[in-house]
Amino acid sequence: MKFSTIADDVKLGKDVKICNFVNLYGCEIGDKTKIGTFVEIQKNAKIGENCKIQSHTFICEGVTIEDNVLIGHGVMFINDKYPRATNKEGELKSEEDWNVETTLVKKGASIGSGATILANISVGENSIVGAGSTVTKDVPPDSIVAGNPARFIRKI
Repeated sequence: MKFSTIADDVKLGKDVKICNFVNLYGCEIGDKTKIGTFVEIQKNAKIGENCKIQSHTFICEGVTIEDNVLIGHGVMFINDKYPRATNKEGELKSEEDWNVETTLVKKGASIGSGATILANISVGENSIVGAGSTVTKDVPPDSIVAGNPARFIRKI
């Protein structure tokens, strides 16, 4: 028995594997991608082909993940540089009160478990983000970054 919520507006490619306890709505997932347990992927997020999204990961609106990408366990994406609960009038914010900021993870990249990727970031093609890192600026292609904040370690 599966305990997942997959909304009618989700676009699933061929041979997508989805584990239990997943919440997907308004997103696109490419062919042969695997989505692990306890993953949420929000509307307007796009996941490419042949990706692995490991358990306990949160992919918010505005995130695009290209093909052949590994997202480790418990990775968090952020789409708001200045989050607030309320607007200037003191009322709870709604979608009209903020702009979605985008993030792009390019082809072949790997993001280690427990990493946090801030808004308006590009993770370069074939790059590696070390486990537990906080990515605050763009990651060059074919490079390894790690730490808090993530710093360039070396080229691959």
